Amino acid sequence: MMLRVLSLLPDSVVDGPGLRTVLFLAGCPHHCVGCHNPTSWDPAGGVEWTIEETVERIQAIGNRRLTLSGGEPLLQAAALVQLLEQLGSDYEVILYTGYVLEDIIKYRKWHSLLRRLDGLIDGPFMMSKLDRTTSFRGSTNQRIYNRKQLEAAIFSIDKNSPV
Repeated sequence: MMLRVLSLLPDSVVDGPGLRTVLFLAGCPHHCVGCHNPTSWDPAGGVEWTIEETVERIQAIGNRRLTLSGGEPLLQAAALVQLLEQLGSDYEVILYTGYVLEDIIKYRKWHSLLRRLDGLIDGPFMMSKLDRTTSFRGSTNQRIYNRKQLEAAIFSIDKNSPV
């Protein structure tokens, strides 16, 4: 399986708590007005990396804090599950998405990825709600979830949905 990658940034302090490695992925259907990364919209942008190649590049950096961003990482959810499985559980992983959690949890295909996250920042960037003082977010509609909140959200859907 392949990932469509825009870049791998080894040192970021704005894409989640602490010093983090950021994997920017190609493809985004949201096209937010004022997007900080409009070059990420093209799903054919960037370059293809195998899961193994991506694991090697991330491990070579040596940072155990990883942020998945884009673009829209959920477009490559199946490949990201494989990536996180190969990286192992000692990575702290946060994912940025333009979707909102209430919509994400409706799609079981995304549950396996959500279960591997330590944090999620949801919601599209909204220029009308721009706030440069919010930590790790560009607009005030975007919300930060921790692992416990994600697990609770998935559980509430799983227990109320037929298998």
